[in-house]
Amino acid sequence: MESQGAAAAAPLLSKLPAPEEERGGGKAASSSLARKVWEESKKLGEVVGPAVFMNLVFSSMNIVSQSFSGHLGDLELAAFSMANTVIDGFNFAMLLGMASALETLCGQAYGARQYHMLGIYMQRSWIILLSFAVLLSPMYVFSGRLLEALGQPAELSREAGSVAVYFLPAHFMYATLLPVMTFLQCQLKNWVTAAAAAAVFAVHVAATWLLVSCLGLGIFGVALAFNLSWITLAVLLVAYALGGGCPDTWSGFSTAAFVDLKEFVMLSASSGVMVCLENWYYRILVFLTGFMKNAELSVDALSICMSLSSLEMMIHMGFLAGTGVRVANELGAANGQGAKFATIVSTTTSFMISVFASLLALIFHDKLAMIFSSSKAVIDAVDGISVLLAFTILLNGIQPVLSGVAIGSGWQGLVAYVNIGSYYLIGVPLGVLLGWGFNCGVPGVWAGMIGGTMMQTLILALITLRCDWNEEALKAGNRVRQWSQVS
Repeated sequence: MESQGAAAAAPLLSKLPAPEEERGGGKAASSSLARKVWEESKKLGEVVGPAVFMNLVFSSMNIVSQSFSGHLGDLELAAFSMANTVIDGFNFAMLLGMASALETLCGQAYGARQYHMLGIYMQRSWIILLSFAVLLSPMYVFSGRLLEALGQPAELSREAGSVAVYFLPAHFMYATLLPVMTFLQCQLKNWVTAAAAAAVFAVHVAATWLLVSCLGLGIFGVALAFNLSWITLAVLLVAYALGGGCPDTWSGFSTAAFVDLKEFVMLSASSGVMVCLENWYYRILVFLTGFMKNAELSVDALSICMSLSSLEMMIHMGFLAGTGVRVANELGAANGQGAKFATIVSTTTSFMISVFASLLALIFHDKLAMIFSSSKAVIDAVDGISVLLAFTILLNGIQPVLSGVAIGSGWQGLVAYVNIGSYYLIGVPLGVLLGWGFNCGVPGVWAGMIGGTMMQTLILALITLRCDWNEEALKAGNRVRQWSQVS
């Protein structure tokens, strides 16, 4: 009986792994996951690394211009901040958003190996963005009157209006550059943009110093150097893209670029609305502070915090770009689970970086404004809102990555509605209530608008968590086939 029981039990026992094997299996699983994370991180890094560097350079160019403006005087700093953040920033956001449609289409076409479509898409985007750049131009010309009509101080409005007109050449460079930058990024060549940006940054610093400090051209010299830098970058990138640097994806100008522009405009418009509602949100914050007592100090302090937040945000904008490309590529290649895994890795890495950066903001709270201004009043004002800056930086680690998922998946229309509700039905009214209703001033306005950002982030996170990635891969395949046939 015992022998029979032992014999009967033996097969059952043989099916159970030994303790050592269990541990070995666990180690193998952990090793496999670590290897998958490492491989995905390398793929993300091909886009994120150059994109972060490129974005930091662009943000640093703005900081250089702002710093030179700040040392000219408080009025000059406020005028440059208002013109650059509100007027030029509003229009840049529109063009950037419209160019994100190109990111969806080019990324998915590249994943599906429809390489010839990338050049066609870029030409369509040029047509649309340059047309809209013309339509947006009057905002620069009449910006002084517009700002004054909206209640901004007369002297600040006049000075900001003069500065805004100087930004017109850069405005048209945005419409030229954004499509070619997206075109290069989606085929993993944004290192070209990063290298060009590094060279242009040196030009920017030298030109700004020469025109402002040596030639004494003041705020006009700041704007002139700004335009020169963007024109130089446009020439370099267009020459590379069209001059033989992309033989697989650029085969020359084609009349196919004019085919079915209506559908392309609609996709670009929904992308523009999505990004604009998001980008304009914090620019409205700077605008609202102009209505407070001691407007120049309020605008100076808040614009400095926004510049620091934007500088750190450039890291996460790199993750936005990397996530958008990786998700689009995987969906275009019919690999929904690959898109999901890319989202997880990118979100986790980005958030860890934001935690570290927010701690730095808290540690150096009383020294943050020194690179922008020597005014003790401005330095103290920035110190007073440094906690809100740290919290904003923390949110930066999640929200841009989720926006990258939306762009890579083609959810721009849906996210536009989310942005309207979160930002403009919750965030702005709450900020106005705290800022004026409860007399909390700038901290109240900012805290209210952080609440809107939190709401938007939570909704996007829920949408992403409930996403059926295999279904999204099917949609991407249908989109690639549809647009290829139309072309």
